[in-house]
Amino acid sequence: MSRTAWAERQERSNVGLLRAMTWLSLRVGRRASRALLHLVALYFVLFSPAACAASRDYLRRALGRPARWRDVYRHVFTFATTIHDRIYLMNERYDLFDIRLHGETRVDEALARGRGAFLIGAHLGSFEVIRSVGRTQPALRVAVAMYEENAQNINAALAAINPAARPDVIPLGRVDAMLKVHERLDANCMVGILADRTLPHDTQASTLRDLLGAPAAFPLGPLHMAAMLKRPVIFMTGLYRGGNRYDVHFESLADFTGLRRDARAAAVDDALARYVALLDRYCRAAPYNWFNFFDFWQNDEAPASRTDLPATRNSDA
Repeated sequence: MSRTAWAERQERSNVGLLRAMTWLSLRVGRRASRALLHLVALYFVLFSPAACAASRDYLRRALGRPARWRDVYRHVFTFATTIHDRIYLMNERYDLFDIRLHGETRVDEALARGRGAFLIGAHLGSFEVIRSVGRTQPALRVAVAMYEENAQNINAALAAINPAARPDVIPLGRVDAMLKVHERLDANCMVGILADRTLPHDTQASTLRDLLGAPAAFPLGPLHMAAMLKRPVIFMTGLYRGGNRYDVHFESLADFTGLRRDARAAAVDDALARYVALLDRYCRAAPYNWFNFFDFWQNDEAPASRTDLPATRNSDA
């Protein structure tokens, strides 16, 4: 499977079912409704061989040993948990969670400069828990830059959970995308992008970097955008740690303020190297939080012809 094929697949989601799950979850509570997640995880472990093959290959790299079936089950269950918790986070039930912040002063420092910043993450952990932090702090506004045409079902799903909490989305791939990003930054907003997946027909190149001991392709577009707009870049991830706990991490990635044009390529290359190094570190620290259920490394030994997990494509965008 081409590594960009994830963007061409039809998303699998059922808005009606999600509305029912939202209704049930908000009425019976998080603990009781979580029982259904075990059935969901078991179903996909049994009937999604391609996704499970990709999971085993990733976990073998992250864990440093062959992945067992219970590792794959835990991987899928962690993903299902973050989607389920989105119901409560989007309905402002923050009292249900123990959210611990690490490195939040980096965001405060960027806001104090008044020119916004990029928050660049990956499909690692929950982006929704990071957005929830922003909703509890009036000074912190987060816009999400994403390929909207690849996430129409996701947007409909978010509206089903809570229409009032839909994210401020900047559609990428349109002629005015850069202008809209610039406007949000000038308004001292944070612009969040998940930058671990290459896309078909992208005008910016991708490049190979070693992740978990093997080369994988990473897009240069998000970092090129930050460098062109001369803004600071902060790495973000919201890791699920079991129970009701999330650890939200912010790390300095790059500061392109005042960057000369002739130094742009080298600066982007350095930033990408640090980005991949941070991914490597957090994948090893919280291995079950990686939500790319396709063959990220394009391995001959672990082909994945399709992905059957629902809404994995822009699930945290």
